[in-house]
Amino acid sequence: MTNLVLREDRGGAAILTLNRPDKLNALNADLFRELDGHVRAIAGQTDAVGLVVVRGAGRCFSAGHDLSDIAAGEKLPEPFFQSKVIERLADLPQPVISAVHDHCYTGALELALAGDIVFAAEGARFADTHAKWALTPVWGLSQRLPRRVGTYRAREMMLTCRTVGGAEALGLGLADFCVPDAEFDARLDALVAQILANSWFSHRANKRLIRETDGLPLGAGLAHEIYRGEGRGPDMADRIAGFQSKAVKQG
Repeated sequence: MTNLVLREDRGGAAILTLNRPDKLNALNADLFRELDGHVRAIAGQTDAVGLVVVRGAGRCFSAGHDLSDIAAGEKLPEPFFQSKVIERLADLPQPVISAVHDHCYTGALELALAGDIVFAAEGARFADTHAKWALTPVWGLSQRLPRRVGTYRAREMMLTCRTVGGAEALGLGLADFCVPDAEFDARLDALVAQILANSWFSHRANKRLIRETDGLPLGAGLAHEIYRGEGRGPDMADRIAGFQSKAVKQG
């Protein structure tokens, strides 16, 4: 490990920070190797980790795929390695927040879209610039962006390569939150705490149900929910008892 991706565990959250601030956190092969190691570890730590946050060090989330790495003929452990890492991130049992400030371009946008929640600063800048470099997506953008913003909005972003700010991203559905830059960390911490206060069992089960039924007809999805849903969690009784006890004290 060379600390290209830092991990900090805080109160049930695993914070993964892209750590090439001198290169605007450009995504190279070595960074993806480290990210993959963290993701694989977190997948098996559901008792200790209830939520994952992916963010960038320094002035931005990430400027995207490191073009110098591409030009040098990046050496990968296997074909489509980065795509597989992003898919493993998206498939984590825990919910994932992509916390985006400033640049989030192309490959970085593909990485951010693997999150269950995109939390943006007002100064966030999203763009797909594949067409500027005569490239096409292989990290999921052609599939995840239309599911976020709709086919025609995604097409427009991909054709124009234009930059979308935080407020517009919220309006498009590309981001789920847009907060003032000065409040970014505090509001992110509050959201993390709010999610972690709810049942981790439910978070994992709900994420799995949504993933497994995505694209199914309504009837098939409803049947899946009934017959494949996990029902009551191990913390249900304690949560109900705690609520009842609090209600008695307040009454």
